[in-house]
Amino acid sequence: MSLTSEPGTPTPAPETPSALAPLRRPVFRMLWATWLIANSCMWMNDVAAAWLMTSLTTSPAWVAAVQTASTLPVFLLGLPSGALADILDRRRYFMATQFWVAAVALLLCVVLMFDGMSAPVLLFLVFLNGVGLALRWPVFSAIVPELVPRKELPAALALNGVSMNASRIIGPLLAGAIIAAAGSLWVFALNAVMSIIAGITVWRWKREATPPNPLGREPLLSAMRVGLQYVGQSARLRGVLLRIAIFFLHSTALLALLPLVARAMPGGNAGTFTLLLAAMGAGAITAALSMQVLRRHMSSEALAFRGAALQAVGSAVMAFSPPIYIGVPVMFLAGAAWITTANTLTVSAQMALPDWVRARGMSMYQMSIMGASAAGAALWGQVATYTSIQTSLLVAAFTGASLMHVAQRLMPVNDTTMDLTPARPPITHPLPEAVDAGRVVVTVEYLIDPDRANEFRAVMEESRRVRIGQGALAWFLLHDTSNPARFIEQVVDVSWTEHLRRFDRVTAADLSLRERRLAFHVGDAPPLITRYVVDNHD
Repeated sequence: MSLTSEPGTPTPAPETPSALAPLRRPVFRMLWATWLIANSCMWMNDVAAAWLMTSLTTSPAWVAAVQTASTLPVFLLGLPSGALADILDRRRYFMATQFWVAAVALLLCVVLMFDGMSAPVLLFLVFLNGVGLALRWPVFSAIVPELVPRKELPAALALNGVSMNASRIIGPLLAGAIIAAAGSLWVFALNAVMSIIAGITVWRWKREATPPNPLGREPLLSAMRVGLQYVGQSARLRGVLLRIAIFFLHSTALLALLPLVARAMPGGNAGTFTLLLAAMGAGAITAALSMQVLRRHMSSEALAFRGAALQAVGSAVMAFSPPIYIGVPVMFLAGAAWITTANTLTVSAQMALPDWVRARGMSMYQMSIMGASAAGAALWGQVATYTSIQTSLLVAAFTGASLMHVAQRLMPVNDTTMDLTPARPPITHPLPEAVDAGRVVVTVEYLIDPDRANEFRAVMEESRRVRIGQGALAWFLLHDTSNPARFIEQVVDVSWTEHLRRFDRVTAADLSLRERRLAFHVGDAPPLITRYVVDNHD
């Protein structure tokens, strides 16, 4: 039997992995369960803290500030956390974050036991819990691509969304039941126990040891600088960050004010609040399991905008504190819309990041989410204080959908996937392992057909973005005034070690760009590369 296709037979489309394919991998399954426990603890803590705040004060600004205190640490600490996750052992780092959260939960228990709780104290302790979240999210985001093949990454990220939103059901249901039966103190106690269990589970993971880098551990400040440069030079990442910030700035209004919306609904109480959160989580899970199908029929841009628009409609309906039989299905649809936009943008961010900078890139993605969430909770809480809850939610819904539309028009993000697998470039001659301290200047001399100079400049502009994104301190393209064919590319590195690190950051897409550069060179010999060290001696 022939294995070749008959002439004219259409080539079958590549098989799309099922939504549950990553769960067949034992390590992913174990860490996915750990993530479910960790997120359930987060929701238990947030629900208990938000409801506890309503018993300490009736001010909408104080209630909304719980959300701000929970998310602000991710904005403040996200980049250092991401840099540490790219530098340190990710297993140990992830484990330590779980024990931090457990310690904060125990501290909350102690304060409640001694009747020392007040609104400011509660916000401070919620902030400390948020520090644990700030440390945890970048490292887990960087771990996931290690566990599954690239073709299964969208499904794995969707399953992470399932975990997050299953926890949105499990956490509030557990918290609501415990609050009603025994009080908030026991929610925090269970949170501590579950966080310890999650930490022990991560400790049991036998992660393959990464060989030590012969260049040594990258300094923290240098790693942060390079991470910022990479994101700043990636147009695709900038577009994703703008969208996710707009979306969470406005969608957070519904979550931040939901305790007050639940109280205002007919017969509203803690059970109403819990039920609305559970409905939102159920909608998110349903949508997450359908994302593979949705991606086959819509582009990422369409999914992100339509999800944001549907979530805005949900916020507008909930602004009127409808009866529970209307509120539950509306929150279900709002949850489905929320995960559609969030997951779509998360996949776009992950696909735009090579592994060497993944945790730093995802930390900035989380910073955008949490910074926007913290600002949104504070903003819409203040709007509700000076106007009304209804006005706040309606304005958030309208402006959110409008600004997402504007962002798509001004900064479109295409679905093209670059090959970001590591690919060390060829080195024409051996390089010394160490030289005198000082900045390094590299020059590359090209001879170009003057008639193609503008085409060459366009390719070199792409090269500038890549070199700066890899960590170069400065980049220049020099044109010889006496010889129109001669161009010199000049790249400045902080040190010789940092110059060598750039070789480890090259991807297959970068090598493809290198070939495009070299195609313009018309000299008999390859472009001349010269490396200088700035002499700091007197």
